[in-house]
Amino acid sequence: MKGKKINGAFAKMYRSSQYRIWMWLLGFFTMLVTYVVYRSKKGKDAFAEMKEALRGQEEMQSLKEKFYQDALVQVRKKNEYFKKTVSETEVQKQAKAIAEKNFEQLLQDKAKEKAEMQGMHEITVVSCYAGLMANPVFMIASFVLSFPMYILMILYMRPIAKYVTERLFLMIFVLFGVTWLVFTILYIAPMDAATNILGQTATQEQIDTFNHVYGLDQPYLTQLVKTFKNLITFDLGNAYQGNEPVMAAIMAKFPVTMQVTFSSMIVALLIAVPAGIISAIKPYSSFDYIAMFIALLGLSIPNFWLGLMFILEFSINLGWLPATFQPDQLVTLILPAIVVGTGMSASIARMTRSSMLEVKNSDYILTARAKGLPEKKVVLKHILGNALIPIITTVGMSFGGLMGGASVTEKVFNINGIGSYIVDKQFIPDIPVVLAGVVYISFVVSLMNLLVDILYAFIDPRIKSKMKNY
Repeated sequence: MKGKKINGAFAKMYRSSQYRIWMWLLGFFTMLVTYVVYRSKKGKDAFAEMKEALRGQEEMQSLKEKFYQDALVQVRKKNEYFKKTVSETEVQKQAKAIAEKNFEQLLQDKAKEKAEMQGMHEITVVSCYAGLMANPVFMIASFVLSFPMYILMILYMRPIAKYVTERLFLMIFVLFGVTWLVFTILYIAPMDAATNILGQTATQEQIDTFNHVYGLDQPYLTQLVKTFKNLITFDLGNAYQGNEPVMAAIMAKFPVTMQVTFSSMIVALLIAVPAGIISAIKPYSSFDYIAMFIALLGLSIPNFWLGLMFILEFSINLGWLPATFQPDQLVTLILPAIVVGTGMSASIARMTRSSMLEVKNSDYILTARAKGLPEKKVVLKHILGNALIPIITTVGMSFGGLMGGASVTEKVFNINGIGSYIVDKQFIPDIPVVLAGVVYISFVVSLMNLLVDILYAFIDPRIKSKMKNY
């Protein structure tokens, strides 16, 4: 059974050109032996003999001549339409090539049809692999020497693992593409990092020394290759300003950003989901109008203004909450979480309402009510459950954006997070920090996209079924 599964996975992977390349890279020994066996057998089996016998039949030769005459007409009409002057020899050459291609395809199809009727099979790379795997010695050698290919095969046989692997692989291209784009923009930007850091009074010798130390006097390609090398080795270099390691600085600020993100998301969900559900169940009611009006206000009011108003009222006038953030004091998270969460809750509440309204009038909801199910179960299980996909998308994208740092809110509450760190450095421009920030944000957003896509499969059985056949 396992052998059949492995052979089936090999056949499916070999049909894909991308996977075929990876099979050669990761399982060179197995692929090389299989290909050598295939080439040694090709053209010497019963299928090849039957194909050659078909080729010699008078009926097939007359079809070949017909293909040639049709191709001649086709090539002449094409040249006439595009007003091309082509010699008769060239026309005949093109027609012969077209006729040969069509004839070989027809011959292959007829040979396969006849072979199936007689219980014969064509020699292919896949059939050669299956034959070799029946030999225990080759099988053990293949598992040992080509184990990376079998790891890939195991992932391929599990649809969700295959989907995740492909998305993670694409993420690598996204990270390199974003890095290249941002580096190029910063390279051609008219900002001078040396002058901005050393000051306007710096001498030309000091500026040249700064550029030489950080490699800014190197050609574009040299700097770009060095940047890619740093990305591969996870060594993001040192910041121009302060000379601190960029990776260490981002990792130090990451827990702070996580605290703000999670607390804000909790506030947003606590406000948005109940408000959206009630608005959808009781549309055009007083609650609906008030809730959607507040949601519109939440979308319209900038976070920095709301933050300043909260500080003025709750910190300065009432003295209830601290105005600035302290990492070791959870109470200082309340104001930033409410400010960011309120803005985010507006879009989630509106999405919850509109998604549930679409589902609410479906036939299966009417059926559920007609069967006498409790209203609470109808709302929470059938309406909300089937409206979750767009809600989760909105929550996931908002979460990914917040992980990149709410720079304005961080500035207002003096939060030492990633967002404000990147914004501070981009005007220098401190290229290592900006590039690291962009790579970090790209990675987080791509990862959140992937998690949201996987969540779809657990929520919607239709998507789960499609993913199983992925």
